[in-house]
Amino acid sequence: MGDFQRCIELILAEEGGLANHRRDPGGLTDNGTSQRSYPDLNIVALTKETAEAIYRRDYWNPVHDDDFPGGLDLLLLDGTVNQGPVIAIRCCRKRPVLPWMGTLAPSPAPAPPAPSPAKSRPAPTPAPSLWKSGPPS
Repeated sequence: MGDFQRCIELILAEEGGLANHRRDPGGLTDNGTSQRSYPDLNIVALTKETAEAIYRRDYWNPVHDDDFPGGLDLLLLDGTVNQGPVIAIRCCRKRPVLPWMGTLAPSPAPAPPAPSPAKSRPAPTPAPSLWKSGPPS
């Protein structure tokens, strides 16, 4: 199921190192951890290990990311970091491939149900006359 180390390496690579861009509302930031979000934390002295612990405590654990399969764990972690846990879960639940996500944090996540024929699917578009006898060779 979820692989925190694989996900955090990808997230931290995208977030980058120490930065203090004047247009960034977070202010001084290191590895995606901002002074605005953590005003009592010394961002300049932030270690990778401390940043990882923050990500695990504040972003990974609240959504029970260990319960999700590879790929979805990264999508959910990234969404949780950028939009917060509730919005990240809502976004995942809106996708038709995830109808089985009935709660905020399934533990463990049940297998998705078998696909059923769509009842409101429109009739297929008729093939062009060129294709009626099969595709051209």
